[in-house]
Amino acid sequence: MAHGKSTERMRKVGPYGVETLPEVYAASSGPATLVDAPAAVDVPAAPAACRGTLTERARLQWRLGDGGDPAALAEEFLAAHGLPLHDLTRPAPAHHDTRGCGAALYLSAAAGAHLAGVPTTAPEPTPALPDLTVVVYDHGHTRPTPPRPPAAWWLGPWTESWTPRQHADAVDAVRAAIGRGDVYQTNLVGHAAARYTGDPLPALSRLGALPGARYGGVLTGDGWAIGCASPETLVEVTDGHLITRPIKGTRPATAAGRRELLASAKERAEHIMIVDLERNDLARIARTGTVRVDDLFAVRRWCDLWQAESTVRATAADGLGLADLLRATCPGGSVTGAPKHAALTQISALEPVGRGASMGALGWVAPGRVDLGLTIRTAAADTESLHTWAGGGITWDSDPDAEVAEAAAKTAPIRATLAGR
Repeated sequence: MAHGKSTERMRKVGPYGVETLPEVYAASSGPATLVDAPAAVDVPAAPAACRGTLTERARLQWRLGDGGDPAALAEEFLAAHGLPLHDLTRPAPAHHDTRGCGAALYLSAAAGAHLAGVPTTAPEPTPALPDLTVVVYDHGHTRPTPPRPPAAWWLGPWTESWTPRQHADAVDAVRAAIGRGDVYQTNLVGHAAARYTGDPLPALSRLGALPGARYGGVLTGDGWAIGCASPETLVEVTDGHLITRPIKGTRPATAAGRRELLASAKERAEHIMIVDLERNDLARIARTGTVRVDDLFAVRRWCDLWQAESTVRATAADGLGLADLLRATCPGGSVTGAPKHAALTQISALEPVGRGASMGALGWVAPGRVDLGLTIRTAAADTESLHTWAGGGITWDSDPDAEVAEAAAKTAPIRATLAGR
């Protein structure tokens, strides 16, 4: 426990029996973290000008077993702490330098499936992680971290949650479902864990600094930490304007890889299906007739990979609040498939373990402003192990061995960075 002071007597019970951390907690004892917190908050998508001056005021953590609606709970908690997000069409207020700057918001893939009405059944490999975390920040003076010799960092070998053969068999199962007409596309994700010794936060911070990490940063809690290097926007809202940027289609970042990605009928079909799904998601919360697609299948770089990205825009419907925004967009279509409900049902049946910190939402929220990344290229730490996830979208034209290789290519930079290479 950071700063040596117990928080048990400081906790109070909020809605649905969830423990929330009141203002006195942050003021007197600092945030509960895996290890001592860094001096500067580095939450993904937090305003750059604020990162060195943010201090935690209040925290909400919720798990699926607590019951209730996590989207409504997040909106209610934020409003109770001076951050009303019940109408995202209002212009963002003038930024204040002292109080209520904004909040970090994390929603797991399992919580997103819960919002979509498809309960997950696979065991979670990181049970220490909450399914919803909301951390409210003020501006203030950060306490400098006393210098100390760095602990020796050791990361052991990775243990996969499924073998390449099991992964390939799951691809075949999706293709069979497509042949039956059950789904058009399903995203399959694998997990791996490696034991460590030392402090995992520097490794997770290195991850957030990878090239192309639009949502690079770290979020920590008591006994857990998440490091994100995601390039993908799940949803962004500014003064009532909605944006999502689905990514689908991957090749090595070479000239030949770029040509191959642009010429691939399979990758383009996979991408268009997800763009249509995202258009449908935004249409549920947008003014009629305002949904449009920009930059269709634009090829952009993340580390040593080319990826295809599109931009879908819309104008928010009158009175759109955070809870309805989360219900419409979570979990993200590019990591589920189409139709979303049927794909989620298949994912629950095929994946051997839960998605943990991956394929969820993580970012920054404030009145008039929401910026949430999709937690691809993401790792998590508990007190013993680091965890990574990677996968890809499966269509009728998918080759099982190629899908296994693509997942390995996506996770390779993550694992190398975590190891310090």
